[in-house]
Amino acid sequence: MPVYFYLIIFTTFFPLVLSFDKRVRFVQYWPAFFMAMLPVAAFFLVWDYFFTAWGVWGFNQQYLLGINIANLPLEEMLFFVVVPFACIFIYQCFRYYIPKDYLKPAAPYISAVLAITLPIIALFHIGALYTSVTFLLAAALLVLAQFVFKVKWMGWFYLAYFVSLVPFLIVNGILTSLPVVWYNNAHNLGIRLYTIPIEDTMYSLLLLLMNVWLYEGIKNSKLKI
Repeated sequence: MPVYFYLIIFTTFFPLVLSFDKRVRFVQYWPAFFMAMLPVAAFFLVWDYFFTAWGVWGFNQQYLLGINIANLPLEEMLFFVVVPFACIFIYQCFRYYIPKDYLKPAAPYISAVLAITLPIIALFHIGALYTSVTFLLAAALLVLAQFVFKVKWMGWFYLAYFVSLVPFLIVNGILTSLPVVWYNNAHNLGIRLYTIPIEDTMYSLLLLLMNVWLYEGIKNSKLKI
């Protein structure tokens, strides 16, 4: 049974249908989303390719369609389109329905705590590739966004991120419990939320932050998208 493919359809359905809501009208931002998503997806797919080849994680063919491109399942490629689409939809809804950025005062503190703790953990587990690479990249991007470029939307980003963790963890819980996706514990901390490696939370943060940053830049550019 292609469980992964069914999860992709389920994850897509509600954001896709609600994109045409007369108030949020997320459909008008689709061009900005897809322009932002493509380079981010390319980055993560290259990362995915090498980590799969190195045995950091892998896939159970029993739960896949059986269509592979560059040794990656088709579903895994769709993951980097569908999950950002759902998360950016959540982000855009918050921007519309909650015009005040309530988490703005807290955002620098959240970013600072993560920017300090993640590299420390990564350096103490440098041989665990999933932990070290994910934590270092997430910390570096947070520092750039929050403290170097000082983007104005970090509060909304954190709100969308925390809310998106709920469906993200539900989907990942299914993927890791069967498992559709397996993880080599030699390359992670071995700490699980149910069956989900704790690293997935920072992987999700990194994926969403890269997409939101490019999405906001394109949406607000002179391209008038």
